[in-house]
Amino acid sequence: MNVRAAAANVLFQVVDKGHSLSHALPAAQKTIRPRDHALLQEICYGALRYLPRLESIANELMDNPLKGKKRVFHHLILVGIYQLSFMRIPSHAAVADTVEGTKTLRGENLSGLINAVLRNYLRNQEQLDQMAVSHNAGKYGHPNWILKMLQESYPEQWEAIVEANNSKAPMWLRVNRQHHTRDEYQLLLDEAEIEYTLHPEAADAIKLTTPCDVTLLPGFEKGWVSVQDAAAQLAINYLQPQEGELILDCCAAPGGKTAHILEHTEDTEVVALDSDATRLNRVHDNLERLNLKADVICGDARYPQQWWQGGQFDRILLDAPCSATGVIRRHPDIKWLRRANDIHALAELQREILQVMWQQLKPGGTLVYATCSITPQENVLQVKDFLARTTDAQLIGSDPEQPGRQILPGEQDMDGFYYAVMVKNA
Repeated sequence: MNVRAAAANVLFQVVDKGHSLSHALPAAQKTIRPRDHALLQEICYGALRYLPRLESIANELMDNPLKGKKRVFHHLILVGIYQLSFMRIPSHAAVADTVEGTKTLRGENLSGLINAVLRNYLRNQEQLDQMAVSHNAGKYGHPNWILKMLQESYPEQWEAIVEANNSKAPMWLRVNRQHHTRDEYQLLLDEAEIEYTLHPEAADAIKLTTPCDVTLLPGFEKGWVSVQDAAAQLAINYLQPQEGELILDCCAAPGGKTAHILEHTEDTEVVALDSDATRLNRVHDNLERLNLKADVICGDARYPQQWWQGGQFDRILLDAPCSATGVIRRHPDIKWLRRANDIHALAELQREILQVMWQQLKPGGTLVYATCSITPQENVLQVKDFLARTTDAQLIGSDPEQPGRQILPGEQDMDGFYYAVMVKNA
């Protein structure tokens, strides 16, 4: 398939049909040559980062919007505008290859329209670009409800958060200390001439200066290293698993934190729970590559009686279902798939799971509440509410008036994440 046509189809699936980019993109990659995978990803991620800007330009250039069965061609126009605006592809090639995509999409009769729209954009690019950023959604590449939330919650940092969300995410590695220390793995990267920097807090984290294919990483196929953002790696710092404990990783898929716990301990029983059977396949795959073993269970965290007949847990890592507003730079489709009213529904679900999981924790045990969100309702306010109604819960390591730690996107080049540590009074 023509790469531009494939990209248009991905945008159509995400924006119009509500499918996730992590589902639509791999499906589209199967229809094109492997050497074009990176180009497809660049176009799709970029177009979703700047979607309102591209939409404004496209709407300005067309007298009548493309509807119904022609909607995919609207997205083909967005693909063309994105290339001309942000990529180094020569303009004549970007236009020609985008127009060529009409053949793959069986719309050759629209090739003249798309060619005219893109060439009109080239002729009037400066004025159209200025028009496209005259409103906040176009200027900042975020829907207005997220901008409002950021401005109210982080009045001094919101613009930095927006900038981080619109940037390309770095590639962080997690060294498997069952095989090497981080210092030892650094030497292997030096030998492979792969440049990197270290994280000051996450003891197993290495950031590559330039992302690369995992097959180029020393010992990746042997389980020596995994790809995981440094913010997610900090879970181990807060959980502090000990030998011989029974530990639950709740909402565990795709399994990075489960594996990290096992890499840090020798004689520990880890239960990895998730309600999504498909996503649990990733947990199995990761554990197999790393040669680690956990009790992987498919079940709803709200109803432990349906999936657990054992005793209470020494430690629970509750990586709660959330809006994922902290990982927008990795998943730009979140901006367009989430709605403002999702936050309240998610907070209610988190509240329910947190209450139930607390009952599964031993007296004296530790629960780490975590999300990859940056909304106060899902994080600080959630934990404050829990502490107010739970007499045997003691907050550890933070101020009860501002409980937990909120990591904002871009902080130490990490994803946005939240952690709160609570101990159950004996």
